[in-house]
Amino acid sequence: MAMVMGEGSVFLFMLGVGAYFLHKSIKKEDKLREQQQNFLLSVTHELKSPLAAIKLSLQTIVKRDLDKARQTSLLNNSLKDIERLDDLVENMLLATKIENRSYSFPAEEFDLSELVTKITDRLQIHSCGCEQVITPFIEPKIIITGDPFALSSVVNNLVENAVKYSGECAEITVELKMQDGHAFLSVGDKGPGIPDGEKMLIFDKFYRVGQEHTRKAKGTGLGLFIVKEVLQRHDADISVKDNVPQGTIFEITFS
Repeated sequence: MAMVMGEGSVFLFMLGVGAYFLHKSIKKEDKLREQQQNFLLSVTHELKSPLAAIKLSLQTIVKRDLDKARQTSLLNNSLKDIERLDDLVENMLLATKIENRSYSFPAEEFDLSELVTKITDRLQIHSCGCEQVITPFIEPKIIITGDPFALSSVVNNLVENAVKYSGECAEITVELKMQDGHAFLSVGDKGPGIPDGEKMLIFDKFYRVGQEHTRKAKGTGLGLFIVKEVLQRHDADISVKDNVPQGTIFEITFS
């Protein structure tokens, strides 16, 4: 009798363990399916918005008798939207190559100060009076060895996120300097901040808080995944901390 009860207990225990892992596996699949659905929704939005803006600008130029200054303004806006599309495509291609291990990260010596300056200049917003939204503190002639293409994606993603999540005309700080013999880069925003429990989850592929159709700030969930993967291959460390009085600061230390 005791043997039968013992065998029954073992059976129930094994059944419970199996049910637990089955439930866990189903939840994981549901989460992945939800993330993939959000990714498709976000990519659709990220593609349609700049395309619609470009179409409207070109239609305005064709249909209306505009002066030279207005035409130039519309064309410049269209160029920025094309750059945004180009960044999105580059992110998707780089993320795929990283996952497939088909990207070699070719290293060379280059000027990181020059790279960061070019990106901050390109992403600078000039619609807030005479004030700069992105405030750069860039020490000149900081030379490192690495993949300039992949690292430009890192800087671009961090600064774009800072612009995206900060309030209108809020100050964004980008600092590059030598610290304790290492190149040190920080990007600070005035956005809503990131809860402590999610500060490391944000580097997971597709990870984004909330549902895509209710989230105010759009994106693909690839940017910080690329940041993490590229920095790991450059033996660089990244940390996330709270800004004061609000927002987030990303800090990178190169080896």
